[in-house]
Amino acid sequence: MAMADSKPLPTLDGDPMAAEALLRDVFGIVIDEAVRKGTSASEKVCEWKEPEELRQLLDLELQSQGEPRERILERCRDVVRYSVKTGHPRFFNQLFSGLDPHALAGRVITESLNTSQYTYEIAPVFVLMEEEVLKKLRALVGWTSGDGVFCPGGSFSNIYAMNLARFQRYPDCKQRGLRALPPLVLFTSKECHYSVSKGAAFLGLGTDSVRVVKADERGKMIPEELERQISVAEAEGFVPFLVSATSGTTVLGAFDPLDAIADVCQRHGLWLHVDAAWGGSVLLSRTHRHLLDGIQRADSVAWNPHKLLAAGLQCSALLLRDTSASYLFQQDKFYDVALDTGDKVVQCGRRVDCLKLWLMWKAQGGRGLERRIDQAFALTRYLVEEIKKREGFELVMEPEFVNVCFWFVPPSLRGKKGSPDYSQRLSQVAPVLKERMVKKGSMMIGYQPHGARANFFRMVVANPSLSQADIDFLLGELELLGQDL
Repeated sequence: MAMADSKPLPTLDGDPMAAEALLRDVFGIVIDEAVRKGTSASEKVCEWKEPEELRQLLDLELQSQGEPRERILERCRDVVRYSVKTGHPRFFNQLFSGLDPHALAGRVITESLNTSQYTYEIAPVFVLMEEEVLKKLRALVGWTSGDGVFCPGGSFSNIYAMNLARFQRYPDCKQRGLRALPPLVLFTSKECHYSVSKGAAFLGLGTDSVRVVKADERGKMIPEELERQISVAEAEGFVPFLVSATSGTTVLGAFDPLDAIADVCQRHGLWLHVDAAWGGSVLLSRTHRHLLDGIQRADSVAWNPHKLLAAGLQCSALLLRDTSASYLFQQDKFYDVALDTGDKVVQCGRRVDCLKLWLMWKAQGGRGLERRIDQAFALTRYLVEEIKKREGFELVMEPEFVNVCFWFVPPSLRGKKGSPDYSQRLSQVAPVLKERMVKKGSMMIGYQPHGARANFFRMVVANPSLSQADIDFLLGELELLGQDL
């Protein structure tokens, strides 16, 4: 009884009016701060703070007493204020960017309904919707039947594909584990995503089982090298089972020659997986889909609509040419248990990732999404032409996708290419410029070295709201930040 008489903590349990009022205020903050300001070119991309200072500002420690509503709203504002605005037109740092309002609407509804994707019983709308969306994605790959599932990121799609390839070849490994297996090897290019090695370790194959195939100077796997590596592995007593090709590598944006690789896989009876996490969305463009010619010959495909289509994190599909999942659910339910997806994945609870893509597609139509892809390619061309015109900018290579890799050569290094420390000095430019732009909050763009090449910038032209003005700004800002170097 004493508990009931003491002053109640500021909880909203059992007070629907207060809960609704709070949410209206929070949605207001989201619209003003995250959406309007977060996508405005006149606002900062990020508000940089050193970790210690940020920890103090956010007052992260969890206390025994609750806080009043005003304080909670202030905290919501702070979270948005100090976060990186990935929807900002000057955020070029990742393979995802931009903010699609329909996709965001889908994400808000998804979060509000708070269900799990595993059975028709608790997610009837989303089970049917996921099935339809996956069917559409498979049709774009070129398949009339098959299977698929949304995964928590492209890395998981790749790992699931690896597991399926192994299971298809050695079904008893599901029960008997690694004892049932000969020494297996898989093949992927030097430019592949690191999740391939991670997956091999995670599945107990070990990273030694990953054979790295040489790529050409543009970053594409060399099919003759693949053939050679397979022969070498077999001669050493290993058993090849999978080739993982890449459509849209993370750094150079290269597309492996899928038809030639599929020929090799066919000759050797190997499962062909295509990691099209980045490049898969190009299948929507009639003009550019030739980059993925041969993808219909794959056994599995990973595709992340949260990247180039801007569906929002996360939205990662694993697509299968054949129906291979066996259902282990209760068979005595009152509806078709084939609709229950729980057994396809390692997870039990699984987030709903289909609504944001479905709603955006409904609003834009396939043609609208196609225009978005074509526009990204067109802006990429514009950037490349501008780089060629400007002093101090040098392309690493002509892009075939929307990754534009280039060096900014500051005034002090121009015309010094022959000097012995040129490469080492050039390598120091990008990190300095990155620090300056982030601390200023003007833009974000990634850089990395590659093979023997010194650090260069990797510009990603993906945000649907990008314009030529944003491209001009990027080049002008690099000149400004680097004029004293």
